[in-house]
Amino acid sequence: MIDQLLQTLGQEIQKFFDTPIVRVGLEAIGFYIVLLWAATAYWAYRDLQTRTTNPVAPYLAAALIIIFTPVLFLFGVVVYRILRPRETVAEANERALAEEAMMVEIEAQPHCANCGRQVHEDWIICPTCRNRLRRVCPNCSRLVELDWSLCAWCGKDFERPEVLQEVLVAPPKGRPTRVQEPPDYEDLPATGAPVPQISSSSIDTRVTEVTPRPATGEH
Repeated sequence: MIDQLLQTLGQEIQKFFDTPIVRVGLEAIGFYIVLLWAATAYWAYRDLQTRTTNPVAPYLAAALIIIFTPVLFLFGVVVYRILRPRETVAEANERALAEEAMMVEIEAQPHCANCGRQVHEDWIICPTCRNRLRRVCPNCSRLVELDWSLCAWCGKDFERPEVLQEVLVAPPKGRPTRVQEPPDYEDLPATGAPVPQISSSSIDTRVTEVTPRPATGEH
């Protein structure tokens, strides 16, 4: 009884699949699965091309999908999604450019020349290592750089460091100073002009000429 029932059921199922409509439908479903399998392999190939610069890796990704056959290729897709790189080459390049731009921006900010810490542009002394960063102009009280020879805001001329060093350094002790003596007239070169000489007779004549006035006795 059961055998006859199973035999009858098998014959009915066979008749159902033997009908032209069902046969065309099954063939269409099979063709669609094979087409989806091949399209998935091509998708894996194209997807990995955008995620790596290795020319062999995209072919290996397509081969992975094909190996799993049209029946199990969905498992191959799961394995590929696990193994593929997280970001594309364009995304990696964009991230590298963003990081480089960030590093350039950080390096453009002022840093202490001694300890390398980031400092503010209005600071005079580094709070970390106490390194002198800038100085204040004595004329306009604006911040100026240490190597400026004059103030860019008011034009105040600063003394150069080498001049200050020459002024502040005292002469060595114990070195005798040379005192310049007055010139000796005997050593002076002759100019050719005669030197006037005063004789004793002229002196006597001048003395006799100047005689005191006698007293008259008048009061």
